[in-house]
Amino acid sequence: MNDRGLMKNRIVLVLFVLLLAALPLLPATPEFWITQLNYIGLASLVVLGLVLLTGVGGLTSFGQAAFVGIGAYATAWLTAHHGYTPWLGLLAGLAATALLAFVLGAVTLRLSGHYLPLGTIAWCLSLYYLFGNMDALGKHDGIAGIAPIEVLGFSLASGRHIYYLIWLLVLLSLWATHNLLYSRPGRAIRALKSGAGMAESFGINTAAYKVVIFVYAALLASLSGWLYAHMQRAVSPSPFGLNYGIEYLFMAVVGGASSVWGAVLGSGLILVLKDQIQNIVPRLFDTSANFELIVFGVLLVIVLQYAREGLWPILQGAWQRVAGGAGARGRAAPPEAPALPQRQRPQVGELVLQVESVRKEFGGLVAVNDISFQVRAGEIVGLIGPNGAGKSTTFNLITGVLPATRGSVRFMGQDISGLAAREIARRGVGRTFQHVQLLPGMTVLENVALGAHLRASAGVVRGALHAERAGEARLLHEAARQLQRVGLGDYLYEQAGNLALGQQRILEIARALASDPVLLLLDEPAAGLRYKEKQELAQVLEQLRAEGMSILLVEHDMDFVMRLTNHLVVMDFGTKLAEGVPAEVQANPAVLEAYLGGIDDDINEVPAPQAAAQEQGA
Repeated sequence: MNDRGLMKNRIVLVLFVLLLAALPLLPATPEFWITQLNYIGLASLVVLGLVLLTGVGGLTSFGQAAFVGIGAYATAWLTAHHGYTPWLGLLAGLAATALLAFVLGAVTLRLSGHYLPLGTIAWCLSLYYLFGNMDALGKHDGIAGIAPIEVLGFSLASGRHIYYLIWLLVLLSLWATHNLLYSRPGRAIRALKSGAGMAESFGINTAAYKVVIFVYAALLASLSGWLYAHMQRAVSPSPFGLNYGIEYLFMAVVGGASSVWGAVLGSGLILVLKDQIQNIVPRLFDTSANFELIVFGVLLVIVLQYAREGLWPILQGAWQRVAGGAGARGRAAPPEAPALPQRQRPQVGELVLQVESVRKEFGGLVAVNDISFQVRAGEIVGLIGPNGAGKSTTFNLITGVLPATRGSVRFMGQDISGLAAREIARRGVGRTFQHVQLLPGMTVLENVALGAHLRASAGVVRGALHAERAGEARLLHEAARQLQRVGLGDYLYEQAGNLALGQQRILEIARALASDPVLLLLDEPAAGLRYKEKQELAQVLEQLRAEGMSILLVEHDMDFVMRLTNHLVVMDFGTKLAEGVPAEVQANPAVLEAYLGGIDDDINEVPAPQAAAQEQGA
């Protein structure tokens, strides 16, 4: 969005905040409105956590109402039974929630598919029945006589007074969550839903980030529970059951499961609609039956059919058209910033990668059969072979995506066999993928900045508080530099999913370069590129080779490979068929028969002087 659009956004936000602040001060504002807005604020806190957990992170939870109960019961027990201040109740509730959420997350988040939501249902029901059967918590009668919150001696017992605390915390939570999502850890969190395997290959500990957002969402729910207890002045188990957990998730889906402000929209819409249904339906049908669940079910089907991303993205798109939100290509590049630290490069000719008798079996199928080869510094090695030869599997064995059945892989003299992909990335191995693995909803710049994740250290707290501005500026400047290097400097703020396939492959190379690798593995980088684009890519790779980088290349364009590589390894049915400089390989009868076949004329197009130069360089 351009500067004019951003200014309009800020004006709307200021007007919204002023309206929120003014409503309780107006004598004409009905008490019911204030009460309803208080409940909307409380629900928004819980739903905001679900936006991060489910909408962004892809982890479905039906159990957030249980964490609301922990926050409510912790402060109720301490204040009503022991006379402690509500602020101590807040700290106790947050501490108990964080501990329990960490334990539950470490166990539950190992589940996948439908088992994860079923797991959240199980512990939600367990905690609900625990609240209703403990004598200390008043069983199903709950705890009454909870003291109101006081701020500097001023009591917030009135709904109009606690309103300000509720909405102050909601706005702060929205601000912190927005900051988090657009920071270094936020990019890692946004990769969890559809790019976890790719993220691991760039050093991101996806399991740890899943637990982090699970605890974060639980803490927001616990905060809501603390406010609820002191607003109601009494608690009982009924608001913390599974039906409320489902309702919170429904609010997130309707508002916009991946939109921060969708949490407020969804909460407000569902609570207002729920109240209106309870008032109107009994008069229409002359019954006291509970119809809101039926209406909500129909509404959910309609939303999933016509607005799968929720209502907020629709409103946001309409507003951007009015406010002037275009100009993705017209925006200035990130400002200059100090360069990120770089790895020390090995000397040209030094052994970088040694693959020794690596084998991979899938049951009775041998995908890679005792392959051995080496890559040295300042060298481009081509790994070629027909489809199904085992080239991409070999890449996955080198980068730790797959464990080898036997054999060893040594990088810079260290055995990296058996290490996780993120640990291998930490040592200086970058890669692209056979099938493009980008985050299509993120900008081109953000996708490349994700590749530089290991080159900075800002954590979740600093990201949420926007205290990592200097480090973030360096990351974005580095990402922009790599994009300029590969010819995508005009697309910094374009969504990655809008690029053509060839551009997406180039974008993957820029992301890999942002990790500052010693060894770069490129899986079919020229696929989908036009002739001129291939020439430009070749120039980039030649420049990287001149800088001392080692490159292992899988590619089916033989002209591209033969003109670029110093050394070739040919695979067929998982076995190494031949190895040598391009001139030797193109003349090998076994290669011509088993792999090149009818396209040997294309291979022999490489001029003799070029072949001699390649032989000399090798």
